[in-house]
Amino acid sequence: MGAHPKGDALIKDNRIARRTLGQWIADYPACLGSKVKDTFQGQLPFLFKVLSVNTALSIQAHPNRELAGRLHAQFPEHYPDNNHKPEMAIALTHFEGLSVPEFHALVGDEAAQELQSSIGEARRISLALKKCFTRMMNCEKKVFVDQLNMLVKRVTEDAAAGKDTPGSNGELLLRLHSQYPGDIGCFSIYFLNRMVLEPGQAMFLGANEPHAYLYGDCVECMACSDNTVRAGLTPKFIDVSTLCEMLNYSPAPASAKIFPSIQDPSDPFVYLYDPPVPDFTVMRIQVPVSVKQYTVAPVDCAGILLVIEGEATATSALSDITLRRGTVLFISANESVSLHVTSPCGMTMYRACSLL
Repeated sequence: MGAHPKGDALIKDNRIARRTLGQWIADYPACLGSKVKDTFQGQLPFLFKVLSVNTALSIQAHPNRELAGRLHAQFPEHYPDNNHKPEMAIALTHFEGLSVPEFHALVGDEAAQELQSSIGEARRISLALKKCFTRMMNCEKKVFVDQLNMLVKRVTEDAAAGKDTPGSNGELLLRLHSQYPGDIGCFSIYFLNRMVLEPGQAMFLGANEPHAYLYGDCVECMACSDNTVRAGLTPKFIDVSTLCEMLNYSPAPASAKIFPSIQDPSDPFVYLYDPPVPDFTVMRIQVPVSVKQYTVAPVDCAGILLVIEGEATATSALSDITLRRGTVLFISANESVSLHVTSPCGMTMYRACSLL
């Protein structure tokens, strides 16, 4: 949902000629709101998605704006945008993401021991993580496939014998190996935190942070960009040298990546997810069963509203619109939407916008 050239949303409205959201914004740029229009050169600055993950998505990272510009200029076939791509995922269901002796053999004893001895010293551990990760990504394929097969065999035998395998992330390793056999990404999990989000919880991923979505449903909002540097769990192009240089190797616990929502002081039914980037903010609107009339408040920026649960009739100037699960509305700046809620279970909606 958005106006990126590779996925410009179609407007479904019988009152206007069939056109895309990008064309509509180009014809009526004031719909963005003056701040967004001026800051982002008349472009909608975000993309809004729903992801339903069954097979793990690739381990990837997104460059900052400076690196994105250089990569786009040098390799436009792999990096089609010059924009950065911070992103945030908010769980709709139980959602998993990733922000040993075989590992020693893969990166070498020296690098592994350096990593172990640097625990507690942030600067040293960052350098050691970079060294180990770079060694792993540049390892000969035969070596890492042999070591991966040994690890999978050991974990499989331990699981069959009823032994716990949390130290080797055994269940996750076997699941990923069944989906991507022989893929270097199966070893990448040992550099990342395994995060499990409950519905309504979010994680924010800034520039250069490696991550992969493993399982579950989420809404995702990001800057309007298609730039991705992949690290594994994919048959697509992996730019190893760019990846190893760009990544943020700062260690942090999984809890540090949970991004909290804040209740809107002007509306008790709205929770804000407001990351430290200007491109986007997401609102979760939770209308309770007891409320049958609700107004989506105006803000000084354009937004996209997605209905997750419930039904309502939206009253507009020319006609009424029925909203139900999966309905998407584009709301212009300073425009409100009056809802008559008809479902017996209330409503859950997400709204993406740019609150400058």
